[in-house]
Amino acid sequence: MDCIRLGHAEYPPLLAEISDPPACIWTRGDRRALTGISVAIIGARAASHEGLIAARDIATDLARAGVVVVSGLARGVDSAAHSGALEGGGQTIAVLGTGIDRVYPAEHGDLAERIAASGLLVTEFPPGSPPEAWHFPRRNRIISGLSKAIVVVEAREKSGSLITARLAADQGRDVMAVPGSIVGGRNRGANALLRDGAKLVESAVDILQELGLDGAPARRFAECESGQVVEFTVDDIARQLQIPAGEALARLLDWELTGEIQRIGSGRFVRTRSKV
Repeated sequence: MDCIRLGHAEYPPLLAEISDPPACIWTRGDRRALTGISVAIIGARAASHEGLIAARDIATDLARAGVVVVSGLARGVDSAAHSGALEGGGQTIAVLGTGIDRVYPAEHGDLAERIAASGLLVTEFPPGSPPEAWHFPRRNRIISGLSKAIVVVEAREKSGSLITARLAADQGRDVMAVPGSIVGGRNRGANALLRDGAKLVESAVDILQELGLDGAPARRFAECESGQVVEFTVDDIARQLQIPAGEALARLLDWELTGEIQRIGSGRFVRTRSKV
């Protein structure tokens, strides 16, 4: 548990640029997470099954591309985003609405420990602070303040996610949203963001392209000496083609869409037909 004061060399530069940066941020975990390129993924606490899958998959692929995933440790989309980033073997930052020694909701205690082990817990509230209602709108400006872009996955018309999106726009961040069904109003807020000019996101590639983190197509993934690749990962592609992980991820998702490869879970892919 340490506090980084505004003006200190370790204080995140992006956060220092916002109009009302916290005077001090308490942290627990690996502070190196504050130095990476970060994208926030936020959304409904009562998210649909599809929304949770979208948040988790996008976070997993961003993490594999070396992007730090930021969220608020809330139920629903937030926890799916953190879990996805951890599954992708990358770093994630959880911004708390409590003191650094408190976890809210309590059932996310194990998740918070996993985040602290490889990523970072962050808060502006001193140790011992309980989860007061007014803490969370203030927390939201830190979520967007730490991030180059913010992605909304499911949000109703009047939700905290839309407040965060407005804060992000005011801070000059890229605002993005995942489109969703018009039935039931669960996606009305996110769809409204798209109507107002937010970048449409269907996969991590859309985010990487918007941030300029992908590259032009290189060449196809070559066969190994045996003439066949049974399973491979983003890192395998990056090493084989000598390209950045973000570009390798973009290529993999391209090939997945065209049916040339298939995702089999745990970050692994297999060929399905023609040589890739």
